[in-house]
Amino acid sequence: MEIPGIDEHLTAFEFEGVPQPVEYLETTEIPGYPAVICDVYNFVGDDSKDLGVIKIEKGHSTPRQLINEGQGTKRTVEGYISGNGRLIVERKSGKTELYEISSRSLIPLSVDIEVGDIMRWQADSDSDLIAYEVCIPRYKPGRYTNL
Repeated sequence: MEIPGIDEHLTAFEFEGVPQPVEYLETTEIPGYPAVICDVYNFVGDDSKDLGVIKIEKGHSTPRQLINEGQGTKRTVEGYISGNGRLIVERKSGKTELYEISSRSLIPLSVDIEVGDIMRWQADSDSDLIAYEVCIPRYKPGRYTNL
């Protein structure tokens, strides 16, 4: 999948106001979701977290994902890079939060997802969507359950 504006791999990423160097590791596909890929990065010199850049083709979405506690999950931060769509967060309290985002959004989107919450990114039918995810500690299989 090629999405205009982010076909090359990143060398730096600004997280919580601090620009940090990153190193590309691999691109992964989401089984059952061929219109979604994730570029995986390490933060150079910082093994406490990692970065996923999620690319979603127009009209598609990521799976609904439950955040699990079993892998030592401390923080999962979802954020917006470009395109039009939404982040849907079903909090473990039962409350649903809908974050509509677009290239016209004036406020950067960064949302902490808690253990027990369910999340999903959706791209609008006329726009690809690029989001990011920072996992603290670094991602390990079992962190999410696809629903």
